[in-house]
Amino acid sequence: MKNLVLFTTVFALVSTFGFAQKDKKQLMDQLDAKKDHYTTIAKDLWENPELGYLEENSSALLQDELAKEGFTIQKGIAGIPTAFTATYGSGSPVIGVLGEFDALPGMSQDAVPFRKERVVGAPGQACGHHLFGTGSLAAAIAAKDYLKSTGKSGTIRFYGTPAEEGGSGKVYMVRAGLFDDVDAIVSWHAGDKNTANPSTNLATISGKFRFTGKSSHAAMAPELGRSALDGVEGMNDLVNMLREHTTEPTRIHYVITKGGDAPNIVPKEAEVYYVIRHSNRLEVKAVWDRVVKAAQGAAIGTETEMTYEIIGGTYERLPNEALEKLMHANMTIVGGVAYTPEDVAFAEEIQKTLGTPKPIESAGQIQPMEFTYGKASADTGDVSWNTPTGAVTTATWVPGTPAHSWQAVAAGGTDIGFKGMMVAAKTMALTAMDLFKNPKLLEQVKAEFNARRGPDFKYEALLGDRKPALDYRKK
Repeated sequence: MKNLVLFTTVFALVSTFGFAQKDKKQLMDQLDAKKDHYTTIAKDLWENPELGYLEENSSALLQDELAKEGFTIQKGIAGIPTAFTATYGSGSPVIGVLGEFDALPGMSQDAVPFRKERVVGAPGQACGHHLFGTGSLAAAIAAKDYLKSTGKSGTIRFYGTPAEEGGSGKVYMVRAGLFDDVDAIVSWHAGDKNTANPSTNLATISGKFRFTGKSSHAAMAPELGRSALDGVEGMNDLVNMLREHTTEPTRIHYVITKGGDAPNIVPKEAEVYYVIRHSNRLEVKAVWDRVVKAAQGAAIGTETEMTYEIIGGTYERLPNEALEKLMHANMTIVGGVAYTPEDVAFAEEIQKTLGTPKPIESAGQIQPMEFTYGKASADTGDVSWNTPTGAVTTATWVPGTPAHSWQAVAAGGTDIGFKGMMVAAKTMALTAMDLFKNPKLLEQVKAEFNARRGPDFKYEALLGDRKPALDYRKK
């Protein structure tokens, strides 16, 4: 009798596993059948790149696709015209999928393995957000199809999140409470390899410092002028001395965005754009305060006036190992990116332009899971402190390609990018399926989330209560 019970239990487990694998294969087959359609959407976003908070056509395209699939759309949320949510289903659990779509300025590039601008000076998808938004859309639709076909309780919600590149779009959405009812978030990003790692990165605050002085003829009456550019340069000198007295891994970046109109006119107005990073958001705030003091001192020393505006601010990412393990297991089922001979030829030409190329065959491999410490920043950090968040990276670029490069734009406009996008879509959809089917998985994810965040955590956006900086990309 005892052996019969044991046999029955084992048989049940094997049968359940078999059904699960069958469901997953069916879901992946459905996504494969729609690859051409999703490629068309991603190619549209790639050919018509739009900057942060200006993504009107990109946002509308994704909204239309989700509406056709039966999702309920809420647009213009959190005070952002291009932000939206698309929701399908009802009840618990609520699984969210993040989708970005903004491009980067001055990164126009054709889909060829050499430097060739499509439109001189125009934006380009140098961080793969056309793939990000479309791949996430595909995953959300696949999860919707699973809920619809099985009749299971649950809600899938796509978040259309604009202005990740310096605009902190998700921060305003978090601040507005749009993630409060979400049980878990699945996400991804374009990259040059296939990974699913519990990871953290750097918190950040960015802002613009504006100096105002008095204009005069630089040769005939220099004593009457008070140079706003002197104020900017004085601030920069002070901040550069500050670098010696900060903790690791503090990073301070700046670019002078306005320095005057002509060299023979003492500049009346000047502006510098700063970004501060650190692995701890509290240290970011402390360094930011010191940078503000440097600006105040420069204004006093140059007899100019100074104002500043915080443009963005993001938390460091809160890792979730339980969710990443699930995503890694599903990515292993999906497999990496399979190159055709044409893909290999393209990749070989791209790699001739890279400083540190990696083996091309690594695009087809799934990297072992490990804890990683990233040096970049992203507004997904704020999401991760409010909702358990997992993310993967897939090989949408030729191995060895850095983000924010023309090589990334080029590969993102080819089948290399589109195939990597589908790896991500399948991985996220399978993970959502697991979370819908197995409440115990969510319990583990939430338990780790609560332990890492701590019982006394209270969310406060680093950018304060300012409204979205909708004009930060406008000239």
